Amino acid sequence: MTQISQSPAEAVIAALRPILGERLSVNDAIRQQHARGEDTTAPTTPDAVIFAETTEEVSRILALCHQHGVPVTPFGAGTSLEGHVNPVRGGISLDLSRMDAIEEVSAEDMDCLIGPGVTRQLLNDHLRDQGLFFPVDPGSHCTIGGMCATRASGTNAVRYGTIRENVLQLEVVLADGRVIWTGSRARKAANGYDLTRLVIGSEGTLGVITKIRLRLHGVPEAMSAAICQFPTLADAVNTVITTLQAGVPVARMELLDEVQMEACIRFSKLEGLAAAPTLFLEFHGSEAGVAEQAETVQGIAADHAGSNFAWAREAEARNRLWKARHDAYWACIALKPNHRGIATDVCVPISRLAEALLGAKEDIEASGLTAPIVGHVGDGNFHTVILVDQADPTALDRAWALDRQIVHRALALGGTCSGEHGVGIGKREFLEAEHGPEALAVMRSVKQALDPKGILNPGKIFRN
Repeated sequence: MTQISQSPAEAVIAALRPILGERLSVNDAIRQQHARGEDTTAPTTPDAVIFAETTEEVSRILALCHQHGVPVTPFGAGTSLEGHVNPVRGGISLDLSRMDAIEEVSAEDMDCLIGPGVTRQLLNDHLRDQGLFFPVDPGSHCTIGGMCATRASGTNAVRYGTIRENVLQLEVVLADGRVIWTGSRARKAANGYDLTRLVIGSEGTLGVITKIRLRLHGVPEAMSAAICQFPTLADAVNTVITTLQAGVPVARMELLDEVQMEACIRFSKLEGLAAAPTLFLEFHGSEAGVAEQAETVQGIAADHAGSNFAWAREAEARNRLWKARHDAYWACIALKPNHRGIATDVCVPISRLAEALLGAKEDIEASGLTAPIVGHVGDGNFHTVILVDQADPTALDRAWALDRQIVHRALALGGTCSGEHGVGIGKREFLEAEHGPEALAVMRSVKQALDPKGILNPGKIFRN
């Protein structure tokens, strides 16, 4: 009797099914849900989806996949914008969203230990009564494990730093199933290679993060938010540059051009505001410090023709303001029905911000495409959401051409192709131009050392 041989993926599925039960799914709908993130890359369906719940499970799954050479693509909330979670070579989509325990909180040391499936919103709700908060705010309902994997940033980075500055320690499962801890609870160390920073931003290509120790911050005594509008984009950008060069410690400084403001006014029902270049600002500190910071920035804005400086001091008003900012991507998509968005993510030195941003605006106008601009300009990072008409066969190529123009200008100005979204699939072509072939070869050698069979999130960061 002839036996039908199993594929490597089928062998792994057969071995794990008795252990995981319904948490291993080959259901087509669930597999399709794990075929892509929020990006425009073509979806690719995994052979199976596994909902892991413990480090021990992740270790066992990876050891088995390593043995059979089966690809593993980590999955959090699926909010990535560069194709990070697309299982481009099939295999297992490893969903970590159920690993959402908040295991420890130390108010004395201002740190906590959490699972990778915990979201920023869940953590801050848990911390609310302890006078602490976690500040890294990418603006989407993503998991903190995913934030670590993509080296996420967001609206608070200008004051509190990115996820990189707010992670003390990681538990990581390597490709062959070994479990290691990186870092420690100490706020600084000078020993050995910095494996924590190596894993952060590695996009699941070097290991799977299963526990995270975060540094926390005290809730400020006072917070105040404001909106200021400008006649031109140049006036708004110059206000940003002058504010930063004056050393004003703003907590958030977000720029929206007139197209993005039009989208937000429609989508979030922002009454009383014009579709004009706008800064969203927030100040943290003591009552006196916040008042002084705000007064200084208001004066700088006035010097650059800023007007309609409107305050939002109450928590409800501030939250409404920042929700509108966080919904900016969805506001863009709603601006033009039957369009999809390609998000750019360049970051440049503050002194070159005006050249990069105003140059991008010129490129957009020349392209004939609609592409609102929004950015965390306090740290030189801005996005365009290039809207692609799905009925126009030329639109996607023109959008990618515009994306390349914006990126290459940023690189020429000493910047980067990605300030916070990561590389994934979408930014792979820019890595050699940014880092050079020798640096890229070193990156490949690290990947080869930690994942010799290439099973961890293959097809990401590197072209092959």
